Amino acid sequence: MKHATRTLLQRTAHFTRAALALAAAATLTGAPLAAHADPEGLLPSVHKDTTLINTVPDNGDQNPYAIVVAPVSAGSVKAGDVLVDNFNNAANMQGMGSTIVDYHPDTKQMSLFATIPRDLKECPGGVGLSTAMTMLKSGWVIVGSTPSNDGTTGTKGAGCLIVLDSSGKIAKTISSPNINDPWGNMAVVDNGDHATLFLSNAGFGVGGADGNPPVFKQATVLRLDLDIPSGQVPVVKSETVVASGFGAQADKGVFLVGPTGLALSADNKLLYVSDAIGNRVNVIEDPLTRDTSAGVGRQLTADGMLHRPLAMIMTPQGHLLVTNALNGQVVEIDPAAAKQLYARWIDTDKAQTPPGNGDLFGIALTPAGDGFYYVEDDVNTLVLAK
Repeated sequence: MKHATRTLLQRTAHFTRAALALAAAATLTGAPLAAHADPEGLLPSVHKDTTLINTVPDNGDQNPYAIVVAPVSAGSVKAGDVLVDNFNNAANMQGMGSTIVDYHPDTKQMSLFATIPRDLKECPGGVGLSTAMTMLKSGWVIVGSTPSNDGTTGTKGAGCLIVLDSSGKIAKTISSPNINDPWGNMAVVDNGDHATLFLSNAGFGVGGADGNPPVFKQATVLRLDLDIPSGQVPVVKSETVVASGFGAQADKGVFLVGPTGLALSADNKLLYVSDAIGNRVNVIEDPLTRDTSAGVGRQLTADGMLHRPLAMIMTPQGHLLVTNALNGQVVEIDPAAAKQLYARWIDTDKAQTPPGNGDLFGIALTPAGDGFYYVEDDVNTLVLAK
């Protein structure tokens, strides 16, 4: 009888371990933990990836980077349109792309929104459009330039921000000693007649990519406060470095590795920064009001499902979605619990190892918040996950 009891206990322990293993596997794949449980977060509700367009315009620009969903209808843009910029030119040389395309979900067509002169003199080093882009409620589009003259960091310039009207025409450029290779996607607080932009800068100290390039811990996050008088071009009211000391490194394959993703909490009291070199997500407190740098802030989460985190957005559930550079996954994080919840394969291209390695950059929520857009830069496509 005692032997039978021990066997039952052993079997119970075995099934318990098996159940725990299944639960852990479900978490890693982004599946719900149980069929009857309501999954928490956005990724478990996403079931299909639909390729929408090829993002290459007539001039042949490649390597789609930034994604912005238009918040308003203005000029040639309709609310809900998806703007995508290109980092590479037709010869696939990095830091030399100069176009922004506009995908229209209602017609499923793409048009050219803007072509910016490569040798724009007001922008130090010229033009190579980066992941830093936004469209404001006032209709202005602001895009970052991280330029090169030959596709390498050896000839890179400091770059700038370029302000375009809602028809894609250049209105002004913004350059400053605090702006050096605006690299990551912007976090924005937009109040119509004034706005605040957060911008990561990965160019400080970084030179050529020959040999084993050093890591320079000089990358920053810059806050730009803008005044936007009705019908007039935005004016920089003030600029403040709110974070500094992040690592950045020249890289032959991807040009630069540095802080890329920026996202604000719902109450705007916390700014989340994806630190690619540190393989982590950090938190900067009081980003709207602080007048000094918080350094690298505090660490929220690191390693685990993160594999060189890049672009980042906040979901309606208050979670973070972060694309990985070193595989084709997007990771969902609950910042309140400082917990990585799910990792979902959104790019399974086996031409790379691991699948999707180096393909993912920009990411943006759909207007309804029920899915997200992303780009696969290896095949120059815009994709909807929903």
